[in-house]
Amino acid sequence: MGYKLLFGSLLIFLTVKGFSQDRINDKNQLGWYVYEGDHSLGKRWALHTEYQWRRVHFIKSWQQSLARVGFSYRLLPQVKLGTGYTSFITYPFGDFPAADTGEPYPERRFHQDIQLYDTIGYLPITHRFRLEQRWIGQLAENKGKSVQSWEYQNRIRYQIALLIPLQGRSIEGQEWYLNFFDELFIGFGKNVGRNIFNQNRLSGGLGYQFTDDFQVELNYLYQITQHAGAEPISGKSIFEYNQGFRLGISYNLSLIK
Repeated sequence: MGYKLLFGSLLIFLTVKGFSQDRINDKNQLGWYVYEGDHSLGKRWALHTEYQWRRVHFIKSWQQSLARVGFSYRLLPQVKLGTGYTSFITYPFGDFPAADTGEPYPERRFHQDIQLYDTIGYLPITHRFRLEQRWIGQLAENKGKSVQSWEYQNRIRYQIALLIPLQGRSIEGQEWYLNFFDELFIGFGKNVGRNIFNQNRLSGGLGYQFTDDFQVELNYLYQITQHAGAEPISGKSIFEYNQGFRLGISYNLSLIK
């Protein structure tokens, strides 16, 4: 199943890329700086905390800000359930900004997900299916950052991730590893515009595990995003083709004695 889903998401990624000449392309250089932590609350429960400082021109200007908190429950050794809340802000960036009033706009989300853990040989692989309920702030021209209304949308996401140990058959403390992930985003519901295909992220790079609870990763990141609205003059769809790097820190602090 994992190979089929990965192939399907990569096929969409390549198809969108291949037909990009019929659309308006907006290319940006990204720098994403990410913190994530899963903090144990007991044998099965954990608190998830996350912040993503997303920049364009690698670090010069704002792209987006993401703050997330949630809970996970280990149902089985190979199955984990999760839920959470996200506060999200998109800033004006690029030649065709989604924040088209010139002001950053907010988004509020709830999500529910299931993560399935498996192996390919001795390589650990993770599948994550996530359902999101999104409230996107609508701003009016010349009204500043004041939200005039909230538009509700639904989105489903599928991510496949793979780890490759570089010093043996498992990843232990003070060891290097490779990591890869691909994630597909699909919007659905009555308020979804042109971006039923919402985005795809493809990333891979090098990680170092200091301890079981502390890892650092530096990845190449390629992101394709379709805007919900068309370019007003030509009526063409707008696609962002963004690439850069993702610097991630994972620190899992236990909150129990």
